[in-house]
Amino acid sequence: MKKIVVHTGRGPGDQLLEEREALDAPDVQVFLRGPCETPAEVLEAVRDADVALCGKEPYTAEVFANAPRLKMVMRYGVGVDTIDLDAATEYGVVVGHLPDFCIREVANHALVHLLACAKRIRQLDHTLRQGSWNAARALLTPMGPIHGETVGLIAFGNIAQALAKRLKALDMRVIATDPYLPVEVFKEAGVEPVGLDDLAARSDYVSCHLPLNTHTQGMLDRRFFAQMKPTAYFINTSRGAVVNEPDLIAALVEKRIAGAGLDVFEEEPIDPSHPFCAMDNVLLTPHTASYADETMATQRRRVGRDALAVCRGGLPDFVANPAVLDHRRASLVSSQ
Repeated sequence: MKKIVVHTGRGPGDQLLEEREALDAPDVQVFLRGPCETPAEVLEAVRDADVALCGKEPYTAEVFANAPRLKMVMRYGVGVDTIDLDAATEYGVVVGHLPDFCIREVANHALVHLLACAKRIRQLDHTLRQGSWNAARALLTPMGPIHGETVGLIAFGNIAQALAKRLKALDMRVIATDPYLPVEVFKEAGVEPVGLDDLAARSDYVSCHLPLNTHTQGMLDRRFFAQMKPTAYFINTSRGAVVNEPDLIAALVEKRIAGAGLDVFEEEPIDPSHPFCAMDNVLLTPHTASYADETMATQRRRVGRDALAVCRGGLPDFVANPAVLDHRRASLVSSQ
């Protein structure tokens, strides 16, 4: 019997060229059933699937309880915040992801935001294009030197560690907060571990790298921004919902911080009427920090290979819910 792989983010018009390098196999059948936006739509798509491929679609307990053949949900990328990991584990479904994906790309993108904010690139470019050389030059101050300034990293995982290397090459001081890491990790990276309050107070730039979960949602709020320097910038390339956006907006409007560089938002795509879009001290990009042509092609190939591995009774390279391995649903190579 062929194993069924269903994509809940891509529709019939998509080709999945890289994924099919692995999945165009005689024992696998691929269906593109997306884009699914609700748990009900996801369930309808994967009810008879063996493996599901997904982007941001909601995989809830309802989905796992009512899709008895489902053995794995493979998430493109690092984050798994749209998947109920506890429910997946309860029902024996492996959640695959790619935690080593796009580390350098996101680190580079965060650095681009930081440097653009530091040198006020957006404001200078906009003003100069409107024909006013002198007005553009009048925007130069205040502007820090970059070297010797302090960057605070909120969470110190793979991406933040890669960013720290880049920052140190610019002769910047790097501090970080992450209660889940041993002090040896910071020491090896030459980064000072600090608490969140200390980080806010000392940093000239704050770069956020938090995963989104029940503990981090809305974690960076009015209290946090009130502790930042009025000359400091806030950079976020992680998840929009870790920030209380109304509180960040208030901090920017009231000039309690100097500006922000944002790649992610509470609601995506961001509405053109959003207050951020009218702020000249905010640099915006459309959740593209992970993007590079070859990186995305490699990601898609890995998704295809991981899906095929599970179709043949194996496991993906990375499992987001390792507790499931003791009781995952019966091997797909067994008769059904």
